[in-house]
Amino acid sequence: MDLFLLSTLTVILILNYCLADDDHKSWFTPPMGWLSWEHFQCNTDCSSDANNCISENLFKQMAEAMIVDGYLEAGYNRINIDDCWMEKHRDGNNALNADKNRFPNGIKHLSDFMHQRGLKLGIYEGIGKKTCMGFPGSFGHLEIDAKTFAEWDVDMVKMDGCLQPPYTLDILYKQFGHFLNATGKSILYSCSWPYYQLHYSKIIPDFAEVSQTCNLWRTYHDIKPDWGILLETIDFYGDFQEVFNRYVRPGTWNDPDMLLIGNPKLSVEESKVQMGIWAILAAPLLMSNDLRSIKPEYRKILLNKEVIAVNQDKLGIPGKRVFHNESFDIWLRELSPETRMNLPSFAFAFVNRRQTSKPQKLSVKLSDFKFDKNYIFIDLFSNAVIGEFSPSDLLSVSVPSKGIRLLKASPIY
Repeated sequence: MDLFLLSTLTVILILNYCLADDDHKSWFTPPMGWLSWEHFQCNTDCSSDANNCISENLFKQMAEAMIVDGYLEAGYNRINIDDCWMEKHRDGNNALNADKNRFPNGIKHLSDFMHQRGLKLGIYEGIGKKTCMGFPGSFGHLEIDAKTFAEWDVDMVKMDGCLQPPYTLDILYKQFGHFLNATGKSILYSCSWPYYQLHYSKIIPDFAEVSQTCNLWRTYHDIKPDWGILLETIDFYGDFQEVFNRYVRPGTWNDPDMLLIGNPKLSVEESKVQMGIWAILAAPLLMSNDLRSIKPEYRKILLNKEVIAVNQDKLGIPGKRVFHNESFDIWLRELSPETRMNLPSFAFAFVNRRQTSKPQKLSVKLSDFKFDKNYIFIDLFSNAVIGEFSPSDLLSVSVPSKGIRLLKASPIY
């Protein structure tokens, strides 16, 4: 291993696993917050759509909504800017600048605004010559961009991979990680590195390298508020869980993309499926919706503290799909012990994939899923106690059409 790579990985490991300060401790569970992309896309037309364009005002308004409506208290502490925030060209010093009309006070001002309110600011760039939407990319400017982001006091960088040959990504993503760490600032690093290699080339990503370099990484297509696409995303992570789960640990996470709860075309039950499976997967919880107008029934899903607690479990063990057919999925995740007896708790998810006229009943024998103690089961979305069960018992649940029953199993002594 060459000295440059060795020093890069050493710095990354120190930053990612240092327990000395509270900021790094927050990295050990999946990041939570809000991201602009899916709901607001690349809307730069502030002259006719000032309330919804990618602008300083939009991010300030989302920040205030996160505080007022309880998202920050529940753990959502990041506001992330996505593509289309910058000027079309770099300045005379080859530095990036925010669009002066839509971000008149600049990114540092927005970062200060967030920090004053207990929030963190994330920003977007592309590792190639252009971002996905045609704005200046970081290729050839990796070091100056890392320094710029640090000077702006941003807390997270989402680095996309559009328009760049996939075979170059191994070097580029590691170089940018090195430059981020060289700034001396704690910056969460989100990569699309494996996604572009998996889906746009015949390269098998080196997930060991990815997980040593990045805190979270995309491996599947952009998600949409559509039941079929949601299932495709969930299936992808179930189909390849033996590969993906190998590299998940506190501080490093698979990213199946944004939470779309509260967007049109995704029902309440479908939204519970996404929230529940993202909790099982130990996935980042980065919402993309309009928090200013979200309906109460969707807000309730996003603010469910018991489901969030599953997602944020400190063991960081991702759940596994333990049963799958065209009608049902069953997922199981080991959680931290709740008592001094040191026996684990579990999250148990039953997903009805079908559109049916009424809920479908599903029964399982607990011993088939390696339960060897008596457990009490609680439904985390309704907070109802299901009952106490021994390993030999049948657990029967009624699962709504295109819906989920997410249960927590706690050992009885």
